Amino acid sequence: MRKVGVVGAGTMGSGIAALLVSAGVPVVLLDIPGQEDRNGPAKKGLERALKARPAAFMDKDLARYIEIGNTEDDLEKLRDCDWVVEAIVEKPEPKQALYARLEAILKPTAIVSSNTSGIPMRILLEGRSESFRRRFLGTHFFNPPRYLHLLELIPTPETDPQVLERMRRFAERVLGKGVVLAKDAPGFVANRLGVYGMVQAIRLMEKHGLTIDEVDALTGPLLGRPNSATFRTADLTGLDVLKLVTEELAHATGEDFALPDWVLRLVAEGRLGEKTGAGFYTRKDGEVLTLDPATFTYRPRQKLDLPELKALMDKPLPERLKGALALPGKYGAFLKELFLRTAHYTLEKTPEIAYDLVSVDQALEWGFGWEAGPYKNMDAVGLEALRTGFAELGLSEPDLLSKAQGSFYKDGTYLAFDGSYQPLPTRPEVISLKRVRSEGKVLLENKDAALLDLGDGVALLEFRTKMNAIGEGVLSLLQKSLDFIEKNGYAGLVIGNEDPRAFSAGANLALILSQAQEGDWDELALAVRAFQKATMSLRYSPFPVVAAPFGLTLGGGAEITLHADRVQAHAELYMGLVEVGVGLIPAGGGTKELLFRFTRELAPYEEADPFEAVKRAFGLIAMAQTSTSALEARKMGFLRDGDGISMNRDFLLSDAKRKVLELAPDYRPPLPPSIRTLGDEALGNLRYAVWSFREAGQISDHDARIGLELAYVLAGGEGPGREVSEWDILDLEREAFLKLLGTRKTQERIAHMLKTGKPLRN
Repeated sequence: MRKVGVVGAGTMGSGIAALLVSAGVPVVLLDIPGQEDRNGPAKKGLERALKARPAAFMDKDLARYIEIGNTEDDLEKLRDCDWVVEAIVEKPEPKQALYARLEAILKPTAIVSSNTSGIPMRILLEGRSESFRRRFLGTHFFNPPRYLHLLELIPTPETDPQVLERMRRFAERVLGKGVVLAKDAPGFVANRLGVYGMVQAIRLMEKHGLTIDEVDALTGPLLGRPNSATFRTADLTGLDVLKLVTEELAHATGEDFALPDWVLRLVAEGRLGEKTGAGFYTRKDGEVLTLDPATFTYRPRQKLDLPELKALMDKPLPERLKGALALPGKYGAFLKELFLRTAHYTLEKTPEIAYDLVSVDQALEWGFGWEAGPYKNMDAVGLEALRTGFAELGLSEPDLLSKAQGSFYKDGTYLAFDGSYQPLPTRPEVISLKRVRSEGKVLLENKDAALLDLGDGVALLEFRTKMNAIGEGVLSLLQKSLDFIEKNGYAGLVIGNEDPRAFSAGANLALILSQAQEGDWDELALAVRAFQKATMSLRYSPFPVVAAPFGLTLGGGAEITLHADRVQAHAELYMGLVEVGVGLIPAGGGTKELLFRFTRELAPYEEADPFEAVKRAFGLIAMAQTSTSALEARKMGFLRDGDGISMNRDFLLSDAKRKVLELAPDYRPPLPPSIRTLGDEALGNLRYAVWSFREAGQISDHDARIGLELAYVLAGGEGPGREVSEWDILDLEREAFLKLLGTRKTQERIAHMLKTGKPLRN
């Protein structure tokens, strides 16, 4: 699709437009005409998206590819669009009127869809021609569109299968979405079940005598749900939106979705959550306060201090769930009833809203951020426990539960609605490392890492430590892997993993601090040099190495990435050399690599000032700048023009494997480069900059010391400029790293980071 139209520039419409241009697709964004400025509403929508936090755009500069207009004067701008998505007011009549106008102007191949969160497609299509009906479907995005993986596609019986497949592929490959096909039922899949669960949690809070703080402590990560849990999620969504959705679901289904009166009072008083500054929570002088529903006043947030709860948090989800339902007193009673009532509703409604139970699990995982979907959770608790619990609550046994033979999932199959067990759906383009391991394709491994065979002569190195931190075990297996690949004639190597958050958060700081405090400096020097040798081995291996970073790619993780032949990054890439935050400088080749990379980029331009390369590297490292997307990482210089970006994390490893196979024929490693450093010229400039920041009170004395050590490395040392090899700079890196590590203030910074997860400014 070469061009897409979005009608409706509200929160969802503008967010969808931002996602589209981030994916490289030009957009026409229309809204109703304004009174003073005809394009005012569309303009405000675009401005809202540009200011959104978290950021709606992966690169704000791409906003220039959004053409704005209004639905009275500019509908013709949609004429050459390949897809038009409607995201206007959630009422059937305005949507139907818009479709009538669109049908008159759109080209006959254009797809039209609605972002409605629950209005049945059959109602929206009343009065439309057969041709329009064949090109129409529901496309239900979740807010914020950039970050929530789920896209529900809702075909009608008349939707052309080719249109559905075209939308599915575009959504998966271009927009990076996890697609779930939903039936044309009120609320579709995720909202129908997720909103029911939220309403139940609010009601059961009152029944079991809990507070808002207690409910959020119990319904977040303990159950494999996001930190925002129940009430914080409602604040982020908007209480007015929650009220509207529950009312629509109640009207469409005839079921009881009513919110308690005290929640409706909040809406009536305009306390709608995050967007109005107050809802279930508010802030005062930087402190989070929680609503007391009895007094309708806010009080300081109260932490749930329960030893049994703390003991559960580090356990795997199945153990957490069982333990949570067995908690003592009112907490266990609340969680057990909440789990059972939502499980019963899910079992009853699944055949009505979804095509299979796998889709239900995916919808809640991708749309609501659950660690595991409801059927996986029911399997974890046990089906007999469900039957017993339902009986205790006076609930009948759902048909799906009666058909299940011990579990809903078993041996690579799932329970179908007819009672048979069908193979789990697979996609040839998706590489599952879990499946690779289960097939016995582990080539090498230790407790910290493993080398896997991806087929077609491509191996993959995965880290297995907490946050994929890099230590001796990882580096040891990395070197053994490079030797194994060369010896056994493999085509090349991918470095990647399936961790949900971190490609690698960097070096093992706990081990580094321990060795420094013990004064084991010879061992530390060897360890740093081993890391440098590892990254350089990646660069000069006789076969291609492709890194597949995603999420947190920090410090040593960034240095591994920087030394790969190519990078295939996930679009959500938070990459940076952040060592200064713990009082160090990058010493795994990161400082060297940025200096060489930026210097060589300027080489073709005789008039270019070579200090610009030094300054650029200094700014990125000294300010610990981190990308907020892969597109930004490319602008910053962490990614190169030849590096690829995968919008969908599901395809990242297969895209990286494909890149290895493209590079492998006749591959030759690069020749070692040299550059001319600037010596005293650069050092003087950088020292002055550091001194200026210190004099202005913007940095501490220790920050200044770190800056001066970094300046020394980037200048290539004192004296006149000189020609240097990579190892010349690596030696300076290592020396500066060890000097800083020997200081009390750096050790304090490392200890503070390990204890709190936050940097210390001392």
